[in-house]
Amino acid sequence: MHGVMRVAAVLAAIGVALVVGNADALAYQSGSIGYDISYLQCGTTYPSNVRTGNPPAVSPTTRPSGSRGQFFGRLPQSTLGTGGLRLLPPPAVSTASPRASFGIVGVDSGYPFMSPAHPGNPCLADEYARTPQAGLYINTGYDPSYTDANHTSASCASQSAAVTGTADQKKAWAVGCSEAEGDYGYAGSLGITSPVGWWLDVETVNSWCGQMGTNCTDLTLNQYTIQGIIDTLTHIGALPIGIYSNKTLWSAIVGSNTVHGQTADWVASGTSTAQAAAARCTSSNSFTGDPVTLVQYITGSVDRDYAC
Repeated sequence: MHGVMRVAAVLAAIGVALVVGNADALAYQSGSIGYDISYLQCGTTYPSNVRTGNPPAVSPTTRPSGSRGQFFGRLPQSTLGTGGLRLLPPPAVSTASPRASFGIVGVDSGYPFMSPAHPGNPCLADEYARTPQAGLYINTGYDPSYTDANHTSASCASQSAAVTGTADQKKAWAVGCSEAEGDYGYAGSLGITSPVGWWLDVETVNSWCGQMGTNCTDLTLNQYTIQGIIDTLTHIGALPIGIYSNKTLWSAIVGSNTVHGQTADWVASGTSTAQAAAARCTSSNSFTGDPVTLVQYITGSVDRDYAC
């Protein structure tokens, strides 16, 4: 494949030990229900008094083949037919339903870079503290403008010299590296150092080459940005790493290119029940080739997630 980065060689070149992740490291108890929340839920009482509803019964004999046991903090996107947050009235609360057993909290405010206009999730510390088995997700994106000094850090620009690829691909890798540095640094500044895992939100609502509003068409630049995030989190030791997307979104952003170092897929299904989400726990719904670990479904103002 044109421009594929040799990850092991790159990490070795910049003095990073390649950490081989356990494919089950991001696995939650099969059949359990979780949620994902972000800055959009700031000011609500969730998740302290909202419950999830009973998970569907999926027996070993009826469990979808290939199953094992992310909207990630995004902008409002009711037009995203393949999945995503819908700002609807809060669902009715049933006190008879069990609480969620895990949750994933957004680090950003819907954008891949933090700035005064788009700061980190102001409720991250509070949401994280109240979330069981808390993981984190980060927004991702690429645009040629992100290669400037206001976005790309000097350290990531320096490290990108060891990346195999064209000059533009190296810059794209540095963009991803910088996104990871910023998100990890923001979480760390709030005392969050050991989440269950890190998830990358990869969807077309953010800027990517080939998407409306961008002036670039080379999908390998998207690939290198995502790889830069993965490599940098791996270098830092922020593991395990999974990706939130689906086959439609992933194909539009990455095409036939591949990334390496992540261990799980979190599928944006667009379904509205846990039972429907459970049916997506199959290898046919994997977009990276990794196991489908979570499937997101939409029940109201807070997204739910079924553990495969």
